[in-house]
Amino acid sequence: MVYKINVPLVGGGTRKKEIIDANNNLTVDEIRAGTIAQVTHAQGSVSGYSSGGIVTTTTKNEIDKFSFSSDGNATDVGNLIETVYRNAGQSSSTHGYSSGGAPTYKDRIEKFPFSSNDNSSDVGDLTVAREHVAGQSSTASGYISAGKAPDYRNEIDKFPFSVDANATDVGDVTLARLSGAGQSSSENGYTSGGFFTPPSGAYNIIDKFPFSSDANATDVGDLTQAKYSTSGQSSASHGYNSGGQIYPPSRQNFIDKFTFASDANATDVGDLLEILSSSTGQSSTASGYSSGGFNTPNDNKNTIQKFPFSTDANSTDVGDLTVGRSSMAGQQV
Repeated sequence: MVYKINVPLVGGGTRKKEIIDANNNLTVDEIRAGTIAQVTHAQGSVSGYSSGGIVTTTTKNEIDKFSFSSDGNATDVGNLIETVYRNAGQSSSTHGYSSGGAPTYKDRIEKFPFSSNDNSSDVGDLTVAREHVAGQSSTASGYISAGKAPDYRNEIDKFPFSVDANATDVGDVTLARLSGAGQSSSENGYTSGGFFTPPSGAYNIIDKFPFSSDANATDVGDLTQAKYSTSGQSSASHGYNSGGQIYPPSRQNFIDKFTFASDANATDVGDLLEILSSSTGQSSTASGYSSGGFNTPNDNKNTIQKFPFSTDANSTDVGDLTVGRSSMAGQQV
């Protein structure tokens, strides 16, 4: 049997279109989509990565990888060029990036492939060598915001994913600070929290800057508390800020959530397993992850924690890093 449909023609009328012929071959005439949502590299569907970090006083260069599809321990899949911590992470569809960091204020942008287990390579420089930076990712570019070098910085740097190149200064955050967390929607980058020399201490600021144009950030809301050394996660609709420290220094375990749809304050939606500072964040399409960190400077954690995006809930322990450490960069694919 042959099946046919009436296909509307431009200007009116219809024509008969054969969709299944006598040999059972299917023909697709056209596919129409009303809207196509812009994707973002701020969520992955395969794996999360943690790169660099520090164990008490020993700086690390390991690139750890763990699965998003099942709960399990991480494996060591490569090395950064040199040991580094307080670096920022970015993700394209094919590579993970580590930018900036300590010690001695790094300006290097490194990248490593997601398709194979391999070491990173040097692909460019930041505009200012600095540490304690936050990272964001659009579909086309990686971003680095704020930091310390050795003064407090407000620059927003951008570098392309399509070619290996140096970063350019494309704007400023609202206040110079260090140790903020980075989040990314499909349209904007966010820098939440951070620290400045007392008496200012910790900040609760949520800054937003556009991906579509080079511009300064605007203050669009507040975290539930002023805090720093937190980890950042991103769902398709919300940014998350988890753990960290308030000032005077006291570590926290709460998970804050703020919406991307409008400019608004964050709400407390759950807790990490324990009070934790300087962990790093990764994001799948379904869950936020917080890996590593420390409770006290000599108590570096190897725990990989996961909390759901679909509901407001506490995190659960889903695996271990290869080495317990803090102040790493996070990536995902």
